[in-house]
Amino acid sequence: MDIRIREVTTLSDDWYLLKKTTFDYRRRDGTWQTVSRETYDRGHGATILLYNLARRTVILVRQFRFPAWRYGGTHDGFLLEAPAGLLDAATPEERIRAEVEEETGYRVGEVRRVFEAFMSPGSVTERLHFFVAEYGADKRIGQGGGVVEEGEDIEVVELDIDAALAMAAGGAIEDGKTIMLLQYAALHLFSRGDVGAVKTRDALESE
Repeated sequence: MDIRIREVTTLSDDWYLLKKTTFDYRRRDGTWQTVSRETYDRGHGATILLYNLARRTVILVRQFRFPAWRYGGTHDGFLLEAPAGLLDAATPEERIRAEVEEETGYRVGEVRRVFEAFMSPGSVTERLHFFVAEYGADKRIGQGGGVVEEGEDIEVVELDIDAALAMAAGGAIEDGKTIMLLQYAALHLFSRGDVGAVKTRDALESE
């Protein structure tokens, strides 16, 4: 083993679990080094991009994120995102079907898992499961909006895929998981010849 745990201290066990761990780590040259790291354990999660090939559209949601607002006091806190949620005791497929219905009002059948990723491995233990699924007007059974009791106040936003990619390149979409799913959609869902050229933020600002 290249890791020897020395001490684990619970710093917070309120919403989720924050711990400080001191451990010995064997470096590549064979020497041992003692380091400390804080880890935030909130469980694993799932996210999904709903897309419509015929209409060339995707479904995102807009909601207030306090940490984004708190950061430097320069952000209004509202982010455009792909629907997502924590797994709790459900499978990724079960959770994302329920989550997308709660947030967007769309009931999806088949969901396709495309990859998994650690979103902030320097401090957060969460592994996120990424999905895509097709949607249509006939699949919308409610208004969405999230769960009021959980403080959710979610707006459903339908965007042209080219517009969404341009917003990601220009900085109007800043959520990491959403940018990853939009890039996946551009590469694998929508024909590459049909997806408009995406300008970089510098190119947009120079116009």
